[in-house]
Amino acid sequence: MANDRQKSEAAGRSAELMALWALRLKGWRLLSRRYKTHAGEVDLIMRRGAVTAFIEVKARRRFDDAIHSVTPRQARRIAAAARQFIAEDRRAALQACRFDIVAVSPYHWPRHIENAFEGVE
Repeated sequence: MANDRQKSEAAGRSAELMALWALRLKGWRLLSRRYKTHAGEVDLIMRRGAVTAFIEVKARRRFDDAIHSVTPRQARRIAAAARQFIAEDRRAALQACRFDIVAVSPYHWPRHIENAFEGVE
């Protein structure tokens, strides 16, 4: 069991790194990686121009599976963590913010889906 968890953790970190570099190549700047609060966690927080994006990275065999794997409960936890970040970051509070997903699938370039879900309460 613990070995499976370690493998999943390593795969998640690898997917995050791939997503990070794909976004950096598109001009995004990293603000925070694995931002954690008592309410939730955001994999990547990045900024490009006047947009701050709260990004969930999902690694699955197929892109569609990755995109659909963000549950409403998970979206609420990400949104709660994002609200905390916005409260601490003046620039984010004054800019457009959105929730994106980066889907990572073997042998493919990561796919960035903008405005993938709403930051619902």
